[in-house]
Amino acid sequence: MAFTYSVRSRGNFNPDSKEPFRVSRSKIDLFHECPRCFYIDQRLGIKRPDTPPFSLNNAVDTLFKKEFDIHRADETPHPLMKKYKLPLVPFKNERMEEWRDALRRGISTLHKPTNLFVRGGVDDVWVDDKGKLYIVDYKATSTEKEITLDEEWKGGYKRQMEVYQWLFRQNGFEVSDTGYFVYANGKQDRKAFDGKLDFEVVVLPYTGKDDWIEPILLEIKECLLLETIPESSPDCQYCAYRRIAAEASAKYGKKDKKVK
Repeated sequence: MAFTYSVRSRGNFNPDSKEPFRVSRSKIDLFHECPRCFYIDQRLGIKRPDTPPFSLNNAVDTLFKKEFDIHRADETPHPLMKKYKLPLVPFKNERMEEWRDALRRGISTLHKPTNLFVRGGVDDVWVDDKGKLYIVDYKATSTEKEITLDEEWKGGYKRQMEVYQWLFRQNGFEVSDTGYFVYANGKQDRKAFDGKLDFEVVVLPYTGKDDWIEPILLEIKECLLLETIPESSPDCQYCAYRRIAAEASAKYGKKDKKVK
């Protein structure tokens, strides 16, 4: 099948429209990474190239949801909650599947100062006996190192958690600053594969802080209203590639030029 890349004609920001503009959690993070890439995507309809899907991670995510849903139905604690002495149970709510549907529904709110309709799909929600909610995100990896949240690139995970916490608060829920990452780590110390992969599961607490979200939504709206493409972030690899590729194309694109 031939691969085609096209400019998106629908769903782009129109400065003349009075309708709320949908901004997903992932697009907020895209703006945080690079305003230029965000603008090219959301205003001009040209998104970054797709990366291959993480099928194994998706499988772990699906199985986690099935496993926790068993305890959700019975309103009983999962063994991991007992192991980590967490006085919580999976939150039982008829909208749980809706909140998980990141592509079509999710948890959402209208940010009136910007007229941005913000949404995101959460993995799980736990609750204590007082009704306070705890946002939960599933992750999968395979490493021999100790799993922590210290790596710089995991800042995106933390922002993801904080957006979910903010969204649930905007929907009237009492939400704890503490969220949890349920990490499945594929073990590499087996003698042979034998058609199966063993996982060690750990629960990592994270204290979120969502005070950056309101200001960044204002910045996002300002960016969308621009009539010129903004500058890229200094560390954006996509913009660096586009710039270097354009320079090379200009230099060697003529018929009388040959690449040495």
